[in-house]
Formats: sequence, structure tokens, C-alpha cells
Amino acid sequence: MSVSTESQAGSLSRRRFFRWASSLAAALGAAPLVSSAKTLSSSMASPSASFDGEDYYAKLGVPTIVNAAGTYTTLTAACMPPEVLAAVQKAALHPVRLHDLQQKAGEYIARRLKCEGAVVTSGASGAISLATAACLQYANNLNIVDMPQAIDGMKNQVIVQQAHRYEYDRAMYLCGARVTEVVTLDDYKRACAAGNAAMTNFFNAAEDEDGIAGSAQIGREEWLRVAHEYKIPCHLDAAADMPPISNLWKYTGMGFDLVAFSGGKGMRGPQNAGLLLGRKILTDLAHANNNPGDGIGRGMKVAKEQIVGMVAAVDWVLTHTEESMQGDYQKRVDLIASAVKGIPSVRTETVVPRIANHVPHLLVRFDPAVTGVTTGQIVDALRKATPSIELNPNTGQKPNQGIPADANTLVVGVWMLQPGEDAIVGQRIRAALTKKS
Repeated sequence: MSVSTESQAGSLSRRRFFRWASSLAAALGAAPLVSSAKTLSSSMASPSASFDGEDYYAKLGVPTIVNAAGTYTTLTAACMPPEVLAAVQKAALHPVRLHDLQQKAGEYIARRLKCEGAVVTSGASGAISLATAACLQYANNLNIVDMPQAIDGMKNQVIVQQAHRYEYDRAMYLCGARVTEVVTLDDYKRACAAGNAAMTNFFNAAEDEDGIAGSAQIGREEWLRVAHEYKIPCHLDAAADMPPISNLWKYTGMGFDLVAFSGGKGMRGPQNAGLLLGRKILTDLAHANNNPGDGIGRGMKVAKEQIVGMVAAVDWVLTHTEESMQGDYQKRVDLIASAVKGIPSVRTETVVPRIANHVPHLLVRFDPAVTGVTTGQIVDALRKATPSIELNPNTGQKPNQGIPADANTLVVGVWMLQPGEDAIVGQRIRAALTKKS
């Protein structure tokens, strides 16, 4: 390539860069990335460029939905509030050293949430994996690259109540851990005394309203006391357990060594982020096992935008009181309830689950013999119409985690509804119950 050709190519490359920089800065409401971008004439910008961004859901043919379910991963969880979204957008403008950002973010979050240490993770499941890795390393003095291959024969057991087994156990298996199930308090003490446990795991949402997850199960305080008696770190899975806001420091304050929260649920942060809070000696090990190191968390990457998003989400949450966090959820419930009022056999009730998803939910109970329509038919009708409406998955199910549903009960989660969608949901449920299109 000749010098003149190289010069021309370089000029074109720079021109494309300045055009991109100017457009991106305008789209995000930020200052231009380079001062020379200010001098570009408007004629250089693409005439079809939209600073609001293209609707890629429409472009890809993926319909948006009305989320009358809740913060479920399959429904892409919560939408970020403007303050968090703005922080994510601004973070996208500049590279940083990822390790420095993770470290500083953890220190800041720990101060704000009244605990020793914190790690921004790839969701609550990633937090569970990092918690397990930290405890295995702590118990066995392992190098981070020793897991999972070298863990056999060492302290590799995680003690879990039988009633607390769930699909997220796999997050612990990634590290080479194995689960020891217990049922009674004596079972638990024997498992702790065996000397091969590196961690205990408590599923917070499994505890019932009396503080005990079943007549023969072990409550939270007793579970913690026994683990500490045997000097075993105790992890609490509290993924969906905010609000109330105070839960963000309640469980570490109780003495749980590590606590996992989802970032994209009630905290309204990025869906692919979460928090691991707890004792600094353990969160430091979790940091060491996290991306971009070579530990078990290498594939659990949290980008700079998500780390900043979680910091911003913590700040956003802490601007609220318990009352303001609930927003107008009860008003939404009341509006939907009034929309179905007067339909023969229909009764409504408001319930607030005590732990997970601790916000008002509307139960719409009905008699299919009177309405002439079943729960499944209503769910199907709501899904197929435009806009598509998704009800809470406890609809038509047995009582679960504080929601006393049954086969003839619709469960409406209102806290992820956008403005005006409560009226749409009420009208559409009424139409489905009365078989009107």
C-alpha cells in the first residue's frame, strides 16, 4: 500500500471512529468521547441513525409481554429504573481494569450494606458457586486451580436439609462439592461432626411463616448455631428475598458467613448480576475465584456495565423506605380486583409472601362450573392475545412459598407491571372469565 493510500485509509478510519463516538455520546446523553468529534458536520451522520436506538425486539420478531408474574429469569426479571440504566450506559463509554472495578465495587457495596465484604457476581447462582469455592478453599487450603479435580477425599461436603434441595445445587457441584442431606437436628449434628463438611447451605425461602420449614426441619437460627458450633461456614441463599430492604443486612447481621442475592429481581439491577455478601476472609476468596482469574468463576463473567449497574442498584434501593419500595403495588392490585368485581363466583384476595417476593399479589378465585372456563384456558387466552400477558407461575398450582393458590386460582404479580398495564391486565382477565374477546 502506498503512503497516500495508507493516509487516506487512516483518515477514513478516524472519520468512522469520530462519527461513531459522536453518535454514541448523543445516544447516551453524555459528552463526546473526543473533542474533535464536536467539529463534525451533521451531514456526516447517517440519515437513518436513531439516537433512541433501534427496537431489536421488533427487528428480531420477539414480542414484548406484560409481566403479571414477577421477577422470573425466564421472563427476563426486572426492568432497571432510570438511575441504574443511566449508570450502565455511562459505564459502557470507557474501559477500566476489571479487577480494580470489582475490588472497589465490593468495598463500596460492603460499606453500604453493613457487612465485611461483597462481590458482584453473575447472578445468585454465580454467587452460590463462588461461595462454595471460597468455603472449599478455606477448609482445605487449596489453590484456586485445584477445583474441582483435586477436591475428592478432602473436605468437600455441603450440608443441606432434604427439604431445601433444589435445582441450584448444581452451582455447588461445579466446584467439586457433594451434598449431604439431613432431616432432623440430630442428623445435622452428626453430619457436622463427621468432619468432612466445608459449608452448609440454607435456602431462605423454604422457611415457613412460623420460622420452621416443616415439623421435622431445622429453623434458620438453629441451623446457624450448629454450623458455628462446629466451625463450618454457613451460606444463605436469599436470591429473591428483597424487599424488604433490611434483608440486605439482616442475614449477615445474624451471623451468616455468606449470603447470596439476585441483582435483577427486587434490587432492580442488571439481570445477569448478583451479590455475595459476608465475612471478608471468605469474600476475598470468592473474589480470587471470580473472573478474570483462573478459578471456578472464570466463565461467570460480569462486565463493567453490570458491576456498575449493581453499585447503582444498591444506591437506588437505599434511597427508598420500606413503604416507598412497595410503591403503588396495592393500588395496582385494587384496580385489577375492581375490574373482575361482580363476575359470578369470582372472589379476590391480596397476599404478601413472607420471605421471597415480599410484595402484594392478587389471587382471583373462581368456579369453572359457573364461569364456563378453566384456569388453563384463561392462561392460554392471556398468552395468545396482543399484548401477551404472563401470570404468576403459581397460577392453578398448590400452595407454594406463601401463595395459597389452588387449581382454580389465578395469581397476578403486579410489581413488574409498567404504568397503565394494570388496567390492561384487569380488562383482559375480566374478558377471559366472561369469555368475551
